[in-house]
Amino acid sequence: MAKHPAKPPSAAGKPAGLAALRAQIDRIDRELVERMNERARLAGQIGAIKQSNGQQTYDPSREETVLERVAATNPGPLSGDSVKAVFRELISGSRAIEQHLRVAHLGPAWTYSHLAALHRFGSSVEFVPVASISAAFEEVHAGHSHYGVVPLENSTDGRIADTLDNFSRLPVKICAEVPLRIHHNLLAACDRSAIQAVYSRPQALSQCRNWLARHLPDARLVEVTSTSAAAETAAKALHAAAIASRQAGVHHGLDVLAENIEDVAGNTTRFAVIGHADAARTGRDKTALMFEIEHRPGGLADALAIPKKQRLNLTWIESFPLPGEERGYVFFVELEGHRDDLRVRRAIQALEKRCTRVVILGSYASAAAVG
Repeated sequence: MAKHPAKPPSAAGKPAGLAALRAQIDRIDRELVERMNERARLAGQIGAIKQSNGQQTYDPSREETVLERVAATNPGPLSGDSVKAVFRELISGSRAIEQHLRVAHLGPAWTYSHLAALHRFGSSVEFVPVASISAAFEEVHAGHSHYGVVPLENSTDGRIADTLDNFSRLPVKICAEVPLRIHHNLLAACDRSAIQAVYSRPQALSQCRNWLARHLPDARLVEVTSTSAAAETAAKALHAAAIASRQAGVHHGLDVLAENIEDVAGNTTRFAVIGHADAARTGRDKTALMFEIEHRPGGLADALAIPKKQRLNLTWIESFPLPGEERGYVFFVELEGHRDDLRVRRAIQALEKRCTRVVILGSYASAAAVG
């Protein structure tokens, strides 16, 4: 019986159909590039109109709305987070054509503050790493940076005192929030059995204390200024490890010896984007306020009854001692609604009558957790 000759391979030696599929992808890529640039040109026209009207080019509420909308209309198979990441960079690149933004954050690169800034602004901005939360506020207040990204609260450790202190001193506004899921990783250039010291920020060490007690009970815990600085130290020192983000480990050439070592699942830090103006109304907003009251019985209860009377839900409340004043406190609250909403306006007016000082820290769109 004669044998049929084998079917010859394609000219490129690829299975049948592969070349056709790749040709379709190439065509779609060309169309995507064309459409992305068309979108960027339209965004540029909007930016020009804003500039001629004296408006800011960066509109955090609009950008948040766009990201949520594209995720909601995404049929898959790409995840919503993947689609949002693509559009975030497209928006960031389009914005950079019109305006060069400087964004201050607690540095160096690949700290969680830096990652939050990346999630909010994309990579087409100039990131300004600073040594402290106070320095981020000063950068924005002095006009050296357009925006700053500062931690506001952590789901495990609570309030960030340095941030509240700076809000009580400097007239900046919250224009957006970035709830970032915090995943701590044990990073090192040696085996776990050789680790003698673990470096990280105090908050990161605290959030992993139980894991460290179980798995590295004899290691010294050394506090440093940032998780990224911890990774840099671990890359240079012998028998050292760091608790930091996976991205910091990649940047400093460290291995991930254990991932997601935080003691509490769902550990999230909420960051505030600070600037000189808050955001436009979206219909799903929050407003942050700071107020002082006279030190008298029932003063705080009377103040907190005002949002309830206006049927406004409180989503955050903190007290902070005033420096140099015995038993003096300033209170921070966040409620659902925009400062332009009628019920919010009424609540603010009532608070102003009962309090010695009321400061609107800003209105901003409610954001979903990222990371």
